[in-house]
Amino acid sequence: MSNRAVLEVIALDEKDAVAAQAGGADRLELVTDMAADGLTPSRTGFAAIRAAVDIPLRVMLRLTDGFAAGDIAALVSRASELREAGADQFVLGFLTADGDADLVAMERLIAVLDGCRWTFHRAIDRTGDRDALRKQLADLPGLDTYLTAGAATGVDDGLPVLKAEAARSGEPGYEPQILVGGGLRLDHLPELRAAGLDAFHIGGAARPRGWTSPVDAAAVRVWREALGG
Repeated sequence: MSNRAVLEVIALDEKDAVAAQAGGADRLELVTDMAADGLTPSRTGFAAIRAAVDIPLRVMLRLTDGFAAGDIAALVSRASELREAGADQFVLGFLTADGDADLVAMERLIAVLDGCRWTFHRAIDRTGDRDALRKQLADLPGLDTYLTAGAATGVDDGLPVLKAEAARSGEPGYEPQILVGGGLRLDHLPELRAAGLDAFHIGGAARPRGWTSPVDAAAVRVWREALGG
C-alpha cells in the first residue's frame, strides 16, 4: 500500500466525483445539502456516484443540520438502504445535549453497518472533552478515522491540538487516523505534515468558484501535488 498522504474530497454528485478522481483524490465523502453542512445522499445518488468512479466512498449519515442524532430510526433505515446498494464506508457522529458522545444513537446505527469502516466527523470539535470522547468511542467497531480541525473554529485555531493528538498516535483512543479538515489551507500543510499528519479533507477548496459550482479537477490536482503525487 502507498505511504502517500490521503486526500479526501467532498462530492455532491457524480460530476463532482469524476472531477475529484481525475484530480487525484484518494477517497470521496458523499453528502447532499451543504447548506446544512452535509446530509445523507439518496440511495440512487450513491448508486450513480458508485457507478461513475472506482475510488473509495464514505457516505454521510446525518438527516438534520448539527450534531444531534434526531430521528435515529429513520437514519438506521437509510443506512440499511445504502448498505443494500453497496455502500461500505460511512461518516457519522452524534453528541448529546451535554456535548458528550451519543453512544445510544451511535450503537444503534453502527449495528446495521455490520463492521464497515467509518469516520467520526467534526462533532469531536464540539465536545467539551476530546480525550474522554475518544476513549468512549475506542471500542466501537469500524471506527478508523476522526475528521477534525482541532477546534470548532477551524484549523487556524486547532493546529496545536492537531499536533498534540498526532503525537499520541497509537495510545488508547488515539489509534484512528486523523483526517484534517475544516478551514484547511495549502499553507497549513508543511506544519501538519511535519507533525506526522497524513490525511486531509477538502470541500470548498476543491471549488474555486464556490459551492454552487462543481469540483474543479485542477484545484484538486494542486492539493494532490502539494501532498505528493
